[in-house]
Amino acid sequence: MQMIGIASWIAPAAMAAAGGALILHWIMATGPGVPITTRVPQDNRTATEARLTTDLKGLFRIGDGKPGIDHGAWPMFRGAGHDNVGREDVRLARDWRGTAPPRLWQIDVAEGYAGATVVGGRVYLLDYDTQRRADVLRCLSTSDGKELWRRGYAIEVGRNHGITRTVCAVGNGCVVSIGPRCQVLCADATSGEFKWGLDLVRDFGTTEPPWYTGQNPLIDGNQVILAPGGTALLMAADLASGKILWQTPNPRKWEMTHSSVVPALFHNRRMYLYCSSGGLVAVRAEDGAPLFELPEWKVSMANVPSPLPLPDDRILLTGGYGAGAMMIQLLDVDGRIIPQILYHLPPEIFGAEQQTPIFYKGYIYGVIPAAGSGQLVCLSLEGKQMWASGGNHHFGLGPYFIADRMILLLNDTGTLTLVEATEEAFKPLATCKLFDHGHDAWGPMALAQGRLYARDMTRLACFDLREVAHE
Repeated sequence: MQMIGIASWIAPAAMAAAGGALILHWIMATGPGVPITTRVPQDNRTATEARLTTDLKGLFRIGDGKPGIDHGAWPMFRGAGHDNVGREDVRLARDWRGTAPPRLWQIDVAEGYAGATVVGGRVYLLDYDTQRRADVLRCLSTSDGKELWRRGYAIEVGRNHGITRTVCAVGNGCVVSIGPRCQVLCADATSGEFKWGLDLVRDFGTTEPPWYTGQNPLIDGNQVILAPGGTALLMAADLASGKILWQTPNPRKWEMTHSSVVPALFHNRRMYLYCSSGGLVAVRAEDGAPLFELPEWKVSMANVPSPLPLPDDRILLTGGYGAGAMMIQLLDVDGRIIPQILYHLPPEIFGAEQQTPIFYKGYIYGVIPAAGSGQLVCLSLEGKQMWASGGNHHFGLGPYFIADRMILLLNDTGTLTLVEATEEAFKPLATCKLFDHGHDAWGPMALAQGRLYARDMTRLACFDLREVAHE
């Protein structure tokens, strides 16, 4: 193990709440943490607690891992196309013949739901060192899960039903993460060298959402797009330097939610869509200028799913806690973009509590909230339920994506199911247990060159889903 920087990897972090200094000695292992609590928002902060003054450059250590060879790419939340559809030309097994797909490696991670991204034979994961109280951006090998490097910073994060939430973004040689308490870190994707950092609470007056930060960073070309709330509803930072390029005004002080920013096109005009606490907003991509707002769309508690751009200038909005789904269509009226509400569906027909639905070959696929028994549903663009998976097939809050004409779903307890991606009927193909005694397997999955990167509450693993692995 090679040490970089000051001796013994020590760095001070002012602990305002404790009135003293924490000297952090870095270690490589990240344990599973302490026992799990029920899923209710827990706020371990107090009104008098002063925020940590955190050195985001923090600490760095090189491990003994080596990059994998040509193991594909899943570079950010919902993949390269921002749509959770895998497009690599790799045939996947459609029947596991009664056994689970081969597990290539598995590691322990801190409690949470942060998913992996994959680029250049490397896996990137935002983790947390529960013993040393530090966010950790880890770079692992796709071949065996061994660590190439880790970069982190000391920050006190109380357990709030899990700790980590977010998926890193990788692009143009950089990797960007957002920590549970709104710290943004950018590092060189190959070497791990620190590039820049932001603290959204300190720099933009962001209000930390319940259950901590769930928003995933968006890399779009040479920009990082974020939605801080506070003094800037949305903002763009230069990927290479961190320089703030533009900010969207926020006169009504709408706050950050758990939803993520999504790029979209309207009549060749590029925009960013975001579900804020006050409603759906759209801003111009080149300068962040507001384009339209839709205050009619709000989710009562945790606003998690992202907007889903669709053909014919439509956008589907989904939520849990009774929100259901809303379909809107954008109209050009004298050069202004006007959102028109087409219909609103109750949650037993369609909605989404945690995962964003998927549009595929003319239809929408999603797992509806508990009010609809957590079933997988196929929906037409007109809002007609084409089919539901039925009372014997529940998928809870787990992630799903589409690849090789199949829907791959991971349920709460770590069971993976393959379903034919067709509007004709619910056609399950295979099922297997990925994690024994799995718990809250909600973190987004990634697929690259037939390798599945999935996690439950305390484990991240890589599985070989290729058809050749089952011949």
